[in-house]
Amino acid sequence: MSDHVEVKRRRTVFWVVALSAITLTFDGYDLVIYGAILPSLLADPGHLGAISPEQGGALGSYALVGVLVGALLAGTFGDIIGRRRVMLFNLAWFSLGMAFTAMTTSVMMFGLGRFLTGIGVGALVGTVGAVVAEFAPKEKRNRLNAIVYSGIPAGGVLASLLAIWLNDLIGWRGLFLIGALPIVTLLPLAMVKLPESAQWLASRGRHEEARIVAERTGVTLAPEPDTAGGRVGFPALATKPFAWPTFLLGMMSFAGLLLTYGLNTWLPQIMVENGYGESYSLMFLLVLNGGAIVGGLLASAWADRIGAKPVVGTTFVLAAITLALLPLNLPLAVLLAAVAVAGVGTIGTQVLIYGLVSNYYPTRARGAGVAWCAGFGRLGGIVGPLVGGLLVGAGLAGLTAFYFFAAVAVVAALVTMLVPPRSDGEPTAGGAPTVGSEEPGTGQPAGSTEPAAAEAGEPRSVVTGRQG
Repeated sequence: MSDHVEVKRRRTVFWVVALSAITLTFDGYDLVIYGAILPSLLADPGHLGAISPEQGGALGSYALVGVLVGALLAGTFGDIIGRRRVMLFNLAWFSLGMAFTAMTTSVMMFGLGRFLTGIGVGALVGTVGAVVAEFAPKEKRNRLNAIVYSGIPAGGVLASLLAIWLNDLIGWRGLFLIGALPIVTLLPLAMVKLPESAQWLASRGRHEEARIVAERTGVTLAPEPDTAGGRVGFPALATKPFAWPTFLLGMMSFAGLLLTYGLNTWLPQIMVENGYGESYSLMFLLVLNGGAIVGGLLASAWADRIGAKPVVGTTFVLAAITLALLPLNLPLAVLLAAVAVAGVGTIGTQVLIYGLVSNYYPTRARGAGVAWCAGFGRLGGIVGPLVGGLLVGAGLAGLTAFYFFAAVAVVAALVTMLVPPRSDGEPTAGGAPTVGSEEPGTGQPAGSTEPAAAEAGEPRSVVTGRQG
């Protein structure tokens, strides 16, 4: 590859990863800011009216119902109309939803605002993984995907810090208005810097447009076998090679998001009831998400070496162990360390699951696969806050909630081990290629970094037929 093309490719990947990561930072912000302000809403009926713990859990779930709807819509249309259009539209939608929520004056309207915001969040989460998979170099997909999806816990850290610093100054309404900033900051930048996926254009038969985009962005397209029988989007997921893996991947995401949303929503309140002050409780939330960022990035590098599946199984086991330890009367330093590791095993694991899923499917089904993972998984995200609310309301939060979450992590680790290899013989998102296999249409060993045109000294685009 010529130096000029390589520079264009790196610049393109940088902007795709940066914009996607910042987008998901606001998703994480939306997730955690509600948990951070929930104790205030429960304690003071003057904000929206009297709210019981059970209602608090339900309000947390309304956003997740919206996420489910948004993810399924993105999966339906993303593989048909393209990744870029879905991302731009829903950046605007999400921002308007956050602004609407900040202006509500009743529990009912607040819940509606959470639902509308969730639609935009779901569409973005269900699209970003497909975008990154189609631009990232093969040998760095897990790491770049982890950087992008680490935007979610990074947003959680941001929400925790801003809630600690600004809640007394701007109140919960001001904190929600901060979440509306993408419409005036991120959206204009994305309109300029975010390209459409050349791989997606080629999969839709738009080869001339794919050629132009590939030349402009420096991305080299690779031939791809049609393992979906010509079907596009959700119908492709129902084909024989993908039906069973899709179910298992959905269950993994269900468990990961149940743990993620359950802990982010109720960890502050649980710690308050266990005798810690509100500032300490928000610190636990900060440590949970900070641990997820650091641990998730380290685990993603491991996943690029040995494959994502065994790493996901291992981190689920770590979650089970540390969550079972949290109810014990541990010294504060040990307790904080356990919360950080629990963050790796819950939120960090979900980051790895998105990487596994986005690299599991072919281009014509990738958007639907990621959207299914994000959408069906959000059902777990709905269950987590609801169960937490029921346990808090019953006075069982300190012990039973953590043991329940630990049991979910154990089951999830078992489900992870059942996921079969990809139908084309490649490993699932990283790791060594199958011995003796070849990249389709190239005659080269699977996973080889040398293109079919290596004899000529430069790679060849399968769309343009030109060398570097």
